[in-house]
Amino acid sequence: MESIWTQTCNHREKRPPLDRQIEADVAVIGGGMAGILTAWQLEQAGVRTVVLEADQIGQGQTKNTTAKITVQHGLFCHTFLEKKGEETARNYVQANQEAVKEYKRIIKEEGINCDLTEADSFVYSSDREKLRQETKAAQRLGIRADLKEQIEIPVPCAGAVCFPNQAEFHPLKFLYALADTLKVYEDSQVKEVEDHLVKTSLGSVKADYIVFAAHFPFINFPGMYFTRMHQERSYVLALENTGRIEGMYIGDGEEKLSFRQYDRYLLLGGQGHRTGENKSGGCYQKLKEAAQAYYPDSRVAACWSAQDCITADSIPFIGAYASDRPGWLVASGFQKWGMSSSMVSAMLLRDKICNIENPYAETFAPSRFSTEEIPQIARDSGHAVKGLAKRFFHVPEETANMLERGHGAVVETSQGKMGVYKSEEGELFKVDIVCPHLGCELTWNPDEQSWDCPCHGSRFDVRGNLLDGPAQEGIQYE
Repeated sequence: MESIWTQTCNHREKRPPLDRQIEADVAVIGGGMAGILTAWQLEQAGVRTVVLEADQIGQGQTKNTTAKITVQHGLFCHTFLEKKGEETARNYVQANQEAVKEYKRIIKEEGINCDLTEADSFVYSSDREKLRQETKAAQRLGIRADLKEQIEIPVPCAGAVCFPNQAEFHPLKFLYALADTLKVYEDSQVKEVEDHLVKTSLGSVKADYIVFAAHFPFINFPGMYFTRMHQERSYVLALENTGRIEGMYIGDGEEKLSFRQYDRYLLLGGQGHRTGENKSGGCYQKLKEAAQAYYPDSRVAACWSAQDCITADSIPFIGAYASDRPGWLVASGFQKWGMSSSMVSAMLLRDKICNIENPYAETFAPSRFSTEEIPQIARDSGHAVKGLAKRFFHVPEETANMLERGHGAVVETSQGKMGVYKSEEGELFKVDIVCPHLGCELTWNPDEQSWDCPCHGSRFDVRGNLLDGPAQEGIQYE
């Protein structure tokens, strides 16, 4: 399933892999939006930077975003003020405001044709009092915010909070334009990092600084980011024949939907769940039902899904990877706001490497810890323990022959427990059901026909090929 961004962007010729030993000031691991932006900002500052991408640039989470460039991150201002205090809340808001401005500046000054459109951003809710509180909190933090009683999308609500002058764009057109000015090596999966040396299967980079910008940090110790984040999936439909909307919208609550326009397509998103917890499926179907209810004449032109890293305190980890790894830096945990957070990361990491004081650095520092994290860490750890324990519990016996075509399941066979998928043609695909990251048992995701880890969010296709980290290898059954 290709996103609308992949379908509407010209094919790029693949860049060669790193096949020798080189040196640079900075090695960036990951060629998504955060990695490319960081490398670009560093190069603009005169810092020699290389990017190492395991596949092709922009082919991870960047191609699956809804591509909203906004400081509007749900109904967060009131909550942030109450839980984190005014200084942290204000720093978070101002850093993201600067990120929005920086996108607009770069696109204008570099002349990048990426379908940038200024648009107001709305969060709607059925709770009028929450909207009133959010409007006042946003204004207190320096955001221009307005409470609107009527909005243009046909969802039942009590109104919405509007943040004017945000933006939306085509993420791949923007990314490719920046990457054309950078030294990027594709098909260069990092196998090992030792001090200031990054090793791939064919080459290596010696660098003063190493930036981990590959979505989820794949080195477990030090840092232990797997104990401080989990991953969630959400789904998107690109609809035709809906009429146009001018703003960007996201709902408040469990069954929230998001809306934005791109060209003739309305992007309808929602149905989020923790990765590895979608056994019953039906996420795309529920979105299609919502589309028919709100836009009965619409037609689905594309559908796809995204994966997001969720921190316990709702603030990304941007800064030093760990206290005992000088020169290692990280950018992760962007929640649902990967575009603005990628730019925040690029500016913060550029300033840290260039020894420039940044007033927002402490707010995003990975070394921070608050009591707010404890309940979430406990819940996430519980998921990990549950996932690990499942390896040793008996499950009802099934045979591969009992599987319906187009379905997958964990089965007991004469060779032991394995994951089995039966194609529509009846061909069986067997995989090792143990996640190579930290040993959790994988679950079947029927919506995307993938094997997903409920502990830390790694994902694999029916042949066992790696789709998403933090795992760094596949699960092909030997």
